[in-house]
Amino acid sequence: MKKLKLDISNLDHHRRAARDLLQFAGNEKVFTFEAPMGSGKTTFIKSLCLELGVKDRMSSPTYSIVNEYHTTTDIKLYHFDLYRLKSESELFDLGFEEYLFSGHYLFIEWPEVANGFLGSYVSNVISSENNIRYLCAEIFTR
Repeated sequence: MKKLKLDISNLDHHRRAARDLLQFAGNEKVFTFEAPMGSGKTTFIKSLCLELGVKDRMSSPTYSIVNEYHTTTDIKLYHFDLYRLKSESELFDLGFEEYLFSGHYLFIEWPEVANGFLGSYVSNVISSENNIRYLCAEIFTR
């Protein structure tokens, strides 16, 4: 199983880490992000979006649940924050499967409620060791 560990403790490292993560992911377009509240999930996702050429203003989808972004090369990205969802039926009501099978990039914060929907994806866990923040990525296929 392929794994990747990136130092994201400094914002200056984010663009390089985003580039490395996208290269590691290859053709995978679904990315999940797990970490405690305030650990930098949204901030890192913004770096991924910038690396992919997003031209829109980016913000956390905490209240909207999903934000759609467009790139300079007409790629669409969907950024989900599933923190407030409590069941798979709420996700189904959002049309999550349509997003999932759209072929576009999906960046999913708090993905636990979506696990039953996911096939192949890149799991990202942000953690800290000795005052260094790391993003640990692993590709899962079902």
